[in-house]
Amino acid sequence: MAEYSNQSIGAYGLREDERLAGFLRGVYGWMAGGLAITALTGRMIAGSPTMLQAIAGNQFVFWALFIAQIGIVLTLSARVNTLAPSTASLLFVAYAALTGVTLSFLLLIYTGESVFATFVVAGGTFGALAFYGTVTRRQLSGLGQMMFMGLVGLVLATIVGFFWQSDALQFVISVVGVFVFAGLTVYDAQRLKSLAYANGGGTSASTIVGALALYLDFINLFLFLLRFMGARRND
Repeated sequence: MAEYSNQSIGAYGLREDERLAGFLRGVYGWMAGGLAITALTGRMIAGSPTMLQAIAGNQFVFWALFIAQIGIVLTLSARVNTLAPSTASLLFVAYAALTGVTLSFLLLIYTGESVFATFVVAGGTFGALAFYGTVTRRQLSGLGQMMFMGLVGLVLATIVGFFWQSDALQFVISVVGVFVFAGLTVYDAQRLKSLAYANGGGTSASTIVGALALYLDFINLFLFLLRFMGARRND
């Protein structure tokens, strides 16, 4: 009887591990695909003066892109339990492409070499943080709450910085931004475990939402690091 119980527990543990591994493969696969779409879209837009002018010269287009991005994030987050996987996938691809459009101007501001170097550094940093968040046994819910409060403060400081141009304030915002999204990367990586067990490990909208969370962490970490590492073309 004891032998049967041990075998059952072992088999159950194995199924749980397989479920988690399958879910994580899906999440990181979608995240990598989203980054590839963003990079390709950004490169295509940056190489087209006509498209750049159409976006930069029309405030309606710019705000439409921004509102569309916010709308997609809210839709995916609010309807994670009701969206069909195909719909969630389409929304994620659309968001990644829209982000590529808005980030295409970075290639006009910073040199391609510094953008690539920053991407590599951001990728290595993100990978180490996500790995720690996945394997650590420490409960990181407190870190998540602290990082969320930091994110709120960061948004408010960014709004203030938009109206009050100060190099010191911009430096502080950049430093805080790096730490906030580094912390969110660790927290979100751990949170994926709960998502994996909740959705059964298969392909679902939860996979896309998990990929979106990590995608946003990486993009923002990259952008704040670029403030330090980016070499401007007019320097």
